[in-house]
Amino acid sequence: MADNDVLVETRNLTKIYGNGNEVRALDGVNIAVQRGEFLAVMGPSGSGKSTLLNMLGALDRPTSGQVLVDGHDLAAVKDLDRFRARTVGFVFQLHNLLPTLSALENVMVPMQGQPGSAREHRERGERLMEIVGLVDRAHHLPGQLSGGQRQRVAVARALANQPSLVLADEPTGSLDTHAGDEIMALLADLNANQGATIVVVTHDRRVAQTTRRILSMEDGKIVDDHRVDDVLTEDLRALARSQLGQQLLSGQLSTLAALGLARDGQLTAEGEAMQEVLERVVRTRTAR
Repeated sequence: MADNDVLVETRNLTKIYGNGNEVRALDGVNIAVQRGEFLAVMGPSGSGKSTLLNMLGALDRPTSGQVLVDGHDLAAVKDLDRFRARTVGFVFQLHNLLPTLSALENVMVPMQGQPGSAREHRERGERLMEIVGLVDRAHHLPGQLSGGQRQRVAVARALANQPSLVLADEPTGSLDTHAGDEIMALLADLNANQGATIVVVTHDRRVAQTTRRILSMEDGKIVDDHRVDDVLTEDLRALARSQLGQQLLSGQLSTLAALGLARDGQLTAEGEAMQEVLERVVRTRTAR
């Protein structure tokens, strides 16, 4: 793809916290996100995924390296608040809605100080409420909405200024499974039908599988980057990265024997079949 198709890029991005006992939250991260992509950043707590999101959203500054968003090097942007308001929309685990404002008024908050009349802002807010399926809840206070509905309002608010990039940090983390599925379906629809570029940070593999691309992080580094095929293939990739999968791939027979996957110093037919499937998944991922 041409360079102008890249919306977000990091170059050797590094973030170090602390003096003396330093922690490398990000360690030389290089990624490129195309316009219109829908991707997830996965990893355990402390892997660096939320720090990466903060860097992409200009909420924190790197120790070294570069972040470029929509062709702008964030280190060279003079008014980051203004740039952020126009370019990036945020959805957090806790929706952070203002409790004394209606759902519609919350959606309109980011529009303050932006181009357009009060009437135009209101009309856009109403359109966004329609997009997220909450027209009949537009004048309800956050306390009168369910958790899933509040998060839908937060998604609408993130789209208020038609941002180039939407960043969602654990957007389903405080929701039950059904509400979480609805939020991810909404984000997928916004990506497919509105052309929104969306990056979701999650520790939940099930959530990540609803996107089109998954970056996996460990210890501040990207350790895997692949396109999403289908749920079963994603489950096999997860198995390949697990302790059992690594033992199958490396042929650690002593451990596998206890599981009935090896006998007399060699893999059983079942063990060989599992090993072959995992090797095929790994080869496919590497080829991409």
